Amino acid sequence: MPSASAPDDILRYERSFWRHDVANVAGVDEVGRGPIAGPVVAAAVILAEGVFIPGAADSKTLTHQRRSEIAREIHARAAAVSLGAASVREIDRHNILRATTRAMTRALARLPLRPDHVVVDGLPVRGLAWEHEAVVGGDALVHSIACASIVAKVCRDRLMTRLAPRYPGYGWDRNMGYATRRHRRAVREAGLTPHHRTTFGLLQLELPLPEDADDPPTRDNRPPDVSP
Repeated sequence: MPSASAPDDILRYERSFWRHDVANVAGVDEVGRGPIAGPVVAAAVILAEGVFIPGAADSKTLTHQRRSEIAREIHARAAAVSLGAASVREIDRHNILRATTRAMTRALARLPLRPDHVVVDGLPVRGLAWEHEAVVGGDALVHSIACASIVAKVCRDRLMTRLAPRYPGYGWDRNMGYATRRHRRAVREAGLTPHHRTTFGLLQLELPLPEDADDPPTRDNRPPDVSP
């Protein structure tokens, strides 16, 4: 879709580079830092000049169904999309922050186009093997980051949903590995699985639950990741 059809500010960040002939702006975001089970997943997205994806916003504000629809659109219309992940073993070995950096580095390395500029959501990422700019609240302010947020979220949700039947009772198809009441109860009753984080994850189990920490009633009506 041409840029003339985009809302005035949705591509503001990318346009500031495009008009100076910096074509490949890679937005990067991750999902899965907070759960007690499953990997951390990062995505990198480069948009061609003038292209925007209608509806793309912070993935946590979208329903499961809408995220999946928009993710398909991103894969079809973005100039480049890639994913990277860090396993539970890496999270336990290196800690969640270093594992997240590894996931982001892998996503960037797998892009079929070399980025001219890299922008990440949040604070600067220590150890990231790419020069980058960090934008706090970037998933709401930078369109390519919003797209990366959606791609990463859809990928990780699908992985946890596929793992759920192998480990019934933990509710991973609903809580996506976050420490909801059902998930905590399953850990107490059945123990940990090979997909649980045995360092960071166990610390999360000690935190008090908020009032709304039950598993969502349906993945189609609200975002499934309920933080502990």
